[in-house]
Amino acid sequence: MPIDPYILLLLGTVGLAALLPARGTASDVVSGASTVAIAFLFFLYGARLSTREALDGLKHWRLHVTVLACTFVLFPLLGLAARGLVPVFLTHPLYQGLLFLTLVPSTVQSSIAFTSMARGNVSAAICAGSFSSLVGIVVTPLLAAAVLGSSGGGFSADSLLKIVLQLLVPFLAGQALRRWIGGFVTRHKKVLGLVDRGSILLVVYTAFSEGMVQGIWHQVSPVRLAGLLAVEAVLLAVMLALTWYGGKALRFSREDRIAIQFAGSKKSLAAGLPMASVLFGAQASLAVLPLMLFHQMQLMVCAVIAKRRARDTDETVTVAAPAAASRTAVGTGTRSG
Repeated sequence: MPIDPYILLLLGTVGLAALLPARGTASDVVSGASTVAIAFLFFLYGARLSTREALDGLKHWRLHVTVLACTFVLFPLLGLAARGLVPVFLTHPLYQGLLFLTLVPSTVQSSIAFTSMARGNVSAAICAGSFSSLVGIVVTPLLAAAVLGSSGGGFSADSLLKIVLQLLVPFLAGQALRRWIGGFVTRHKKVLGLVDRGSILLVVYTAFSEGMVQGIWHQVSPVRLAGLLAVEAVLLAVMLALTWYGGKALRFSREDRIAIQFAGSKKSLAAGLPMASVLFGAQASLAVLPLMLFHQMQLMVCAVIAKRRARDTDETVTVAAPAAASRTAVGTGTRSG
């Protein structure tokens, strides 16, 4: 049951923001730096994403459509259904964060890692994650404006303009320059990965500092957090079941079902945090809390499932090998007689 070290860094950043929130001039400086960091993050996303590889995966379009449907249709529908849990289990701000988490694109790295561990279709997981990230740049803000705007999320034309300027324009710039800088980005991916994570930590510090200054953390109690964790556990369990048995109903192979389950049941912390910062402003700290908790939960649960899938594969191969040998022996005996 792995604990993602990065989650510990995120929690440490939250603690720092609680003890030493940025105020006054420092707040303005940190906010400006966070805006630049978000733009740089999405520039790097654009520079890394190989459009050609993603387009090459179109031949397996049924799998990709299934993953996209899970990510941007089934998840949001479950999020909307959770509205009935307010105010018994969730406060309205926590529900907004939960609903936002259901709109975020799927992960790429962890989907690939778990699919590989479970001996599934890794190439399909790569393409599915890439498609989800690419579609999410546009679809997530539009879905957020549609489903959160009417519930007091504060979304407006100005919010969408911020999304375009801070997320979409840098992403497209990275794609346009990929031909010239793609090699550099690939060669220095470890260093740039640290820059990625450092930028996200800055975004988290900014969001939670604003939350502390606004005093919104008084709205969250241990009982509410326990309720949120319970709701997220049910949400993850439902999506894991739907992706696995839905893939079977659609007659995908076992390898494809593994890719669908891991790519279709997870949400990207790296993509969701910057988007939430742009969309929610001072309310971003409560908005990203459900996503941070869900991220750690999905890693722990999917690690267990991936190991089980790999063990099931080993057992199948072990049983099949003696059976094949027996058939060969019988066939040989028949021919010699």
